[in-house]
Amino acid sequence: MADDDYVYDEATGEWRPASEMAAEAAAANAVRDASGNLLSDGDSVVLVKDLKVKGAGQTLKQGTVIRSIRLTDNPEEIDCRHESIKGLVLRTEFVRKR
Repeated sequence: MADDDYVYDEATGEWRPASEMAAEAAAANAVRDASGNLLSDGDSVVLVKDLKVKGAGQTLKQGTVIRSIRLTDNPEEIDCRHESIKGLVLRTEFVRKR
């Protein structure tokens, strides 16, 4: 797209630059932790509270480090592995970037 391309924003009822609209869409899909830090694939995170893991019959304690996370299509969830739990999905509101 060229710099002079404009797109009609139905929410505001205004014509806005396409580059500005694309930047806002990318920021809206960004995955953030409980503190607002940007998360990416391969990051390590720390749990901010104790979590009972359904189906595993165990509790992950606050301060537990989870290494090598993977982002999912849902910006509120991350896919990760713990040494005793495989296929673990955590909500981003319960983790903080390490």
